Amino acid sequence: MELPGSTRKWDHLLIASILLLVGLGLVTLYSTTYAFAQRTRGGDGTFFFNRQIGYICLGIIIFIAAVFIKLEWFKNRKLMFALVLLTTVSCLLPFVPFFDIRQQTEVNSARWIGVFGRTFQPSELMKLALPLYLAGIFDRKKDGMNNFFNDVLPPALITSLFAGIVLLQNNFSTAVFLVLNALFMFFLAGIKFRHFFCIIIMISPFAVIHVLNSEYRIKRILSYFITDYEPLRASFQVNSSMAAINSGGFWGRGIGQGTGKIAGIPEIHSDFIFASYAEELGFLGVILFCVLFGVFAFRGYLASMRNESSYNRLLGCGLVTMIISQAFVNIAVASGALPTTGIPLPFFSAGGSSLLITMAMAGLIVNISRSSRPHKLSRDDYYENPAEGIYGR
Repeated sequence: MELPGSTRKWDHLLIASILLLVGLGLVTLYSTTYAFAQRTRGGDGTFFFNRQIGYICLGIIIFIAAVFIKLEWFKNRKLMFALVLLTTVSCLLPFVPFFDIRQQTEVNSARWIGVFGRTFQPSELMKLALPLYLAGIFDRKKDGMNNFFNDVLPPALITSLFAGIVLLQNNFSTAVFLVLNALFMFFLAGIKFRHFFCIIIMISPFAVIHVLNSEYRIKRILSYFITDYEPLRASFQVNSSMAAINSGGFWGRGIGQGTGKIAGIPEIHSDFIFASYAEELGFLGVILFCVLFGVFAFRGYLASMRNESSYNRLLGCGLVTMIISQAFVNIAVASGALPTTGIPLPFFSAGGSSLLITMAMAGLIVNISRSSRPHKLSRDDYYENPAEGIYGR
């Protein structure tokens, strides 16, 4: 690891946006969970708040470690194999009775494991491991990805392995999310359009069949297109979320004054925390939210694209997209623009799994920004063949 005395420059806007998002998320969580914690935790209204502070402290340690770690280590083939193996084994642990902590929700889901008295969702680890793996394998193909079987199929199989394990956990939304982010990195790496569309055509039938084989997923789709479909069941969560967002108006009800959290929006402290945020801070608060995530995305992408290492550029763009796309999907679900999924809101949703992995990804992005240079990349900078990669085909 590098010492803090390194002469590399810091991107203060990027770091400030991350810290402000963490702080704003903590305030929102406190306001959202206080009444719920009083009812369910023996009158201790600060239960979720105190637990989240503990996760944030651990997350900051992980963030700092990720900022100073040498990124070259992740390019090592043996380390990448170990990372893929560790991630795969971790995601199989929920199927082991000793580790399994079964969650009884809409569907009996094997998604969590018990770790030192806490729960952890291993699929969150895939959101970090997949960009690290794909950036490493694509970096070794700088001459382009011309051969489908040699260049495209191996990383596609690993992506399919990850997605398949998550599907076995009955976590369809996360599996689709991982595949879409992987496809974005395939595109950045310079995959040919015919190979790109070939992959999409191959996986689309499996996705459709998986949706049609699940009753509760069909109900979610129906409730998306028919707003009054099962208003007290399938549509209740989204309709209540939209009502809370609309009630916030321009100025918002004020921090701690929201009623959606009291009225009982399911999972409002997790997947639907944005509804509580928008209700209490209103349109102005949503603007602040978008500005902070916009600054984070802009500075993250800019730092990645300015980096001299093709590996760092791929990794940085993949990590930024992984975080930003989660925020986009979460907000779209809460506002009724997408069918209900279980994607958490980065920096905001309660729980340690998402927060710790997000802080690790944010730390790696800052790490990449510290090695970036304020120069304008030419068309030949990404690959030896300028017809490949993110600048064209």
